[in-house]
Amino acid sequence: MRTISAAEITAAVARLCIRANTVLPADVAAALDRCRQSEPWPLAQETLGLLQGNLVQAKERDLPICQDTGMACVFVELGQEVHVAGNFEEAIHQGVRRGYGEGYLRKSIVVDPLRRVNTEDNTPASITVRIVPGDRCAVTVAPKGFGSENMSRLAMLKPADGVEGVKRFVVDTVRLAGPNPCPPTVLGVGIGGSFDKAAALAKHALLRPLDEPNPDPFYAALEGELLEEINSLGIGPQGFGGKTTCLGLAIETAPTHVAGLPVAVNVSCHVTRRATEVL
Repeated sequence: MRTISAAEITAAVARLCIRANTVLPADVAAALDRCRQSEPWPLAQETLGLLQGNLVQAKERDLPICQDTGMACVFVELGQEVHVAGNFEEAIHQGVRRGYGEGYLRKSIVVDPLRRVNTEDNTPASITVRIVPGDRCAVTVAPKGFGSENMSRLAMLKPADGVEGVKRFVVDTVRLAGPNPCPPTVLGVGIGGSFDKAAALAKHALLRPLDEPNPDPFYAALEGELLEEINSLGIGPQGFGGKTTCLGLAIETAPTHVAGLPVAVNVSCHVTRRATEVL
């Protein structure tokens, strides 16, 4: 049994909050660059260039990539041979509190969804924990802005809707969103499970690097088909037209009931932020 202190978790989360908000993951930055080089529409190409310039400035000046520094979504893969000395969840909240304070990041969380009083430290975090084999603890912070989160959708399709129904729902989600989520976007798609599980799958799918297709060839091919169809919509960067509407798309699945076909699409903008440390 290996022991990790709550203080270690707090320090890691604080670092990750700042890093995720100031440095875009290499796979997302590379996808943005590839799309800029292959984009035929001049205005879209210029827009992608401006987005890339913003990334450079943010990294060089240690400033947030986007003014919406998001809800702190924290994903933990906790080894079953790990003992956390201290209050595990409070350690994560304290890390968010410290990171958003030390990094001068915008605090966007309200304590109640209807009375709208800001907590003033961006807590509480949204925490997802998976128990895995081993004696390590992997922590990923993925700040999620709500300009894109608000464009996410979930549907309880019928099994008879099949693959075409799923494709139609995903593409319609992007079409309805239009320029609102600051395209080019990254999409996480969850298929199967229950109502809540499909949404969780879609959010978790955003953690997969864009250059890693689904390990199942069937779903890898579906990811490619969806990406091609979405980019043919002509929405383009920031809604200015062109063929770069989506940088990448990842699908996660789970077993489901014989009578159901839950599908969720979690929409993220071109600044799909995530940073990971292993303790």
